[in-house]
Amino acid sequence: MEAMQELLEIMARLRDPDTGCPWDQRQRYATIVPYTLEEAYEVADAIQRGDMRELRDELGDLLFQIVFYSQIAREEGHFDFGDVARGICDKMIRRHPHVFADAEYRDDEQLREAWEKVKSEERAGRGSAAASSQMDGVARALPALIRAEKLQRRAARVGFDWPDVHGAIAKTREELDEVEAELPGADADRVQDELGDLLFAMVNMVRLLGMDAEQTLSRANEKFERRFRALEATLHAAGHNDLGELSPEALDAAWEAVKRAERAGT
Repeated sequence: MEAMQELLEIMARLRDPDTGCPWDQRQRYATIVPYTLEEAYEVADAIQRGDMRELRDELGDLLFQIVFYSQIAREEGHFDFGDVARGICDKMIRRHPHVFADAEYRDDEQLREAWEKVKSEERAGRGSAAASSQMDGVARALPALIRAEKLQRRAARVGFDWPDVHGAIAKTREELDEVEAELPGADADRVQDELGDLLFAMVNMVRLLGMDAEQTLSRANEKFERRFRALEATLHAAGHNDLGELSPEALDAAWEAVKRAERAGT
């Protein structure tokens, strides 16, 4: 693809030690990571908003991050973008024998099991002779909610899971009680540990209901922001320009009014 080749050449020029951009020349793998994460979230944001023009641009920004890492690796003699592309092509062919070979699966569950088996074999091939763990390969840099769900799914593969959501609900109540039990002492470390257990239990509950914890919290964030903006607009229209001057009771009453209006569709 001409455009892809042009992008690779642009990246090489930006990194040229003599004529390149000083900022791009200074970058290393670790310094680019924050930008990569930001671009990935901006892709997700464009999808959530249904903005296809923005999505196209954000995907370009994310692709540039991959090219950036590949250029640094090429300079160091490790691999280049072609190796990256070849690697993912080989992986997708290997993981889809029902498409690229003659494998057949009777249902989605058998397909999922085969997929996980191939991934497990790949991890074993990259690892040492030491015993492998179901937890291997769950990236530590993942957002905490996503990582919690992945860890739980890995444990569930070997039967370490609640039989249904009711066990997770009971565990969530238990963890909430333990948070409250720690509050009189106000030991910050212990309270944080118990709060972490509570959040982890809630992720379990969401997972066992067949939902995604990250998306579930994202929906709650969107709802809160939407309602708070409506609260601000309502109070500003009533002449309250400084919300900080209002009592908690007045703010709560305005909040409940916003919720009622939203439910009524007004």
